[in-house]
Amino acid sequence: MASETRTWLGWRAATEHALYGPEGFFRRTEGPAGHFRTSVHASRRYAAAVAELLRRVDRALGHPEELALVDVGAGRGELLTGVLAEAAGLPGRLAERLRPYAVERAERPPGLDPRIAWLGGLGELPRGGLDGLLFANEWLDNVPVDIAETDADGVPRQVRVSPEDGAERLGEPVGGADADWLARWWPSARDEPGLRAEIGRPRDEAWAEAVRVLRSGLAVAVDYAHECGARPPFGTLAGFRAGREVRPVPDGTCDLTCHVAIDACAAAGAAALRDATPGRAPAPVLLPQRDALRALGVEGRRPPLALASSDPAAYVRALGGAGEAAELLDPAGLGGFTWLLQPTAAACEGLLGPDGRIDEGDTPGGGAERLGP
Repeated sequence: MASETRTWLGWRAATEHALYGPEGFFRRTEGPAGHFRTSVHASRRYAAAVAELLRRVDRALGHPEELALVDVGAGRGELLTGVLAEAAGLPGRLAERLRPYAVERAERPPGLDPRIAWLGGLGELPRGGLDGLLFANEWLDNVPVDIAETDADGVPRQVRVSPEDGAERLGEPVGGADADWLARWWPSARDEPGLRAEIGRPRDEAWAEAVRVLRSGLAVAVDYAHECGARPPFGTLAGFRAGREVRPVPDGTCDLTCHVAIDACAAAGAAALRDATPGRAPAPVLLPQRDALRALGVEGRRPPLALASSDPAAYVRALGGAGEAAELLDPAGLGGFTWLLQPTAAACEGLLGPDGRIDEGDTPGGGAERLGP
């Protein structure tokens, strides 16, 4: 009888309510930092790297009168706070021209720098387009998606979940635009019964909307990701609470996340740019976080031992900084994130070279991948 009284939802609807509903996980007072550690929380060097990228975007755009920095999925504003602190030392009156925007569905935290505009969605940004940098760190993985599982007859079906305890059962066959998305971006999900896929179409649409925010500049998404040909056979749905992985139950008590089909998002962003601007749209680029951060000046080398004798305090500080950098660059951890760089103007192509540019075919650290239209 209990099963007859359960509520069964698709994972997208269940996640939407669990994360962003009135009592949702991301609306809790402690915020994401109370439950898991992102690159933003790991080290101020991350904010410094984003500030350096912002400087390069500003230079490429010719130092516009107003330079936008849009943080999508801003948490409690930690990244923008860090970048504002770094911007004070940047040339060209950048700090005076900077317009920081936080896009976040949670309420504005108390005590946040008054210069930061706090917005509940991308649609609240100024109309007419912005010039600058849009940065989305671990945003797309929290855009809710439905999950499909292939049944015994080889038919991908919607997975239904009970918000009470996370119990699952198969629902109707996947159809329409979701079926088209699976066929194009996750065809391996049909290979045998029991295989699963996260239907990333809502993330493609979200990223396309984000890219269209910029009249000129660079849009960057950073997340754990995978590409077609190497999709995880059983998906990546996971829950996190208080620093530990837990069973994913959509009851509002834990984070719910899935890795991102990043190539699909890149294609959606490129299509949005082609629709918005005539002529050639700049090609998106994918590269590991460790390569991106190294190109922006983050190094994990230990300080010279001689410094321990000449200036012990400086040595300890430098050693701590090297440890923070190493955590950001660790390929088995935060360094394993993927950066999607989507220029919306030709001037902002290849901003991660040693001098601010990457020549055609050149890749920092050998890991960059240019994606065609």
